[in-house]
Amino acid sequence: MIGGQQPLRGRKLGDRRIRVERPHAAYFRWSGKGVMTAKAAASTPTTGMGRAMATVRRVLLGRPLASEEELGERLSKKKALAIFSSDAISSSAYATEEILRVLILGGAAALALGLEVSIAIAVLLVAVAISYRQVCIAYPTGGGSYSVSKRNFGRNASLIAASALLIDYVMTVAVSTTSAVEQITSALPELIDERVAIGVIAIALITIGNLRGLREAGNIFAIPTYLFVGSALLMIGIGVFRIVIGGERAEFNTAIAEQAGQIPEQVGILLLLRAFAAGAVALTGTEAIATGVPAFQPPEARNAATTLGAMAILLGILFIGITFLAVNFGITHLDLPEKQTVISQVARRVYGDGSIPFYLFQAFTALLLFLAANTSFNAFPRLLAILSTDSHMPRQFGLRGDRLAYSYGIIALGVVASSLIVVFNGETHLLIPLYAVGVFIDFTISQAGMIRHWLRERPDGWQRRLAINAFGCVLTGIVAVVVAAAKAPASMIVLFLIPCLVFIMLSIRRQYEGQAEELHVREDTIFARPHREQRAVVPVNGINRAVVQAVTFARTIATDVRAVYVTVDTEEAAAMLRRWERQLPGVPLVIVESPFRAIVEPFVAYLDVLDESWPPDREAPVTIVVLPEYVAKHWWDRLLYNQTANRLKAAIVGREHTVIADVPYRRDH
Repeated sequence: MIGGQQPLRGRKLGDRRIRVERPHAAYFRWSGKGVMTAKAAASTPTTGMGRAMATVRRVLLGRPLASEEELGERLSKKKALAIFSSDAISSSAYATEEILRVLILGGAAALALGLEVSIAIAVLLVAVAISYRQVCIAYPTGGGSYSVSKRNFGRNASLIAASALLIDYVMTVAVSTTSAVEQITSALPELIDERVAIGVIAIALITIGNLRGLREAGNIFAIPTYLFVGSALLMIGIGVFRIVIGGERAEFNTAIAEQAGQIPEQVGILLLLRAFAAGAVALTGTEAIATGVPAFQPPEARNAATTLGAMAILLGILFIGITFLAVNFGITHLDLPEKQTVISQVARRVYGDGSIPFYLFQAFTALLLFLAANTSFNAFPRLLAILSTDSHMPRQFGLRGDRLAYSYGIIALGVVASSLIVVFNGETHLLIPLYAVGVFIDFTISQAGMIRHWLRERPDGWQRRLAINAFGCVLTGIVAVVVAAAKAPASMIVLFLIPCLVFIMLSIRRQYEGQAEELHVREDTIFARPHREQRAVVPVNGINRAVVQAVTFARTIATDVRAVYVTVDTEEAAAMLRRWERQLPGVPLVIVESPFRAIVEPFVAYLDVLDESWPPDREAPVTIVVLPEYVAKHWWDRLLYNQTANRLKAAIVGREHTVIADVPYRRDH
């Protein structure tokens, strides 16, 4: 029996049928398909608005998934390559352009060094990828550099790594999206004034796609990734053939070849370092696979390491190949208002201006760049969830939504990235200087942590693994300094934000630790059943259904029940008292006059009077403040009600010997 009603077996509740497998079970479970079984009960929306919102949510996000279905949501290597590698692979669409933007400052001759710079970055990519394969194997629970640095260096180092990662994940979404819009405007220049709106809408759609869960995300993102890779490889193959076999090169390449011996003096080391730092954005997103190891199908670590290797090979080929074509075709960037990205100019040269293959390639590139943000939409919420588990972020970030996705982290990332696009007017080049600084700091901390890991654990083959990570640590440390110096003063913004985030996360942990200390109960403490007296006090604003329900409830939990009516009008109060005694006999109504028109303070003062009037030789009773609350049917009405009740709660919370009981009332009751 529940609430004096008939047993639940076979009853219908709204459009749900409830089945109780164990009638005397202490808890129930809702199966998500209209059947309730013993474990944990869930409510069903009963209002029109609630049902409408549930329908919209189901259409957008799909049916809820039980926790046991998570293994079925794991990613195969093919899908994981599309999801976790889309950011790194898509960076080939703008990394070459960033190199050429810098080298053009040294004149036409300097552009010839674009290929050498891209090869140097590809070597760095290989070193980082090999190093992070060790992370996947050593830390299969995921978390990437955060987990590595936490285990080996402690809290502060791990929070520095986490802060750098969080910044770069946000920048990944913003940069990938703005670059995608630039690919569209390169093919359709008339849309250039709509670039901000297109970017924001794209992020909204990607957010919804990720809220639907991993399996759907893999299905959505796999096709465009492989379409881009296939069309880009075809473009590189055709372009290389035309350059090497057909001798099709830019006119000034002859002059460049003649000046090859003089290029170092003309260009200068500083310009080369700046070009290297600009192109280093190609490595962003490399760590996403190490962070998301738990999302892979078993064996997770091995599959993640294999996927990481495939990603590095693909990115290296695409990056070097596109740079080779751009250098030999004499292509560089074209700024607004004739904005033409480097990769779009290469595609136009290879596939033909205005041809169907050209427009298809631009579409594949733009779509991949839009979806490249998905790397962050997978890794960013997972990192926030790990941080929340360690009490460094609000615990809501560790909660999974209906589709087993970390919904709060996904939504937060979408909002912040959209804001950046609006602030920077959708221009990739303005966002790039904020990019890649944090990720190399993160790389360095991670590799240093792995050095300490191998020295401490010393498993079979640890010397080889130690050498790999030591080399990676030195290399990425040098690059971190180069990138920070070359991108100053913009890099200083990131270097300022990292300690700010560390401070915030430490503050959140202190808050949680303080709360835990306040709520701690010693294990050797035994709480006997109390025999304290209790009284109920009901603040009322008149006689209505909500008040009557609250008074009725109060009479079930205490024998000493009184209502309190705060007023500024004594005549109105006298009329209220007469009506109260007629309609609610047996419950005294206390009139509290408030000449200064306050409500909360006089009520609290009355509670003080009650406490002071209690005999000092007897234990003070528990005062239960029963608050009647009217629940509006529509969400837009709720701001109009219960504001006084909320202020009363704020004033009473923490008061000695006092508890609060909310009694909501809605007409449906």
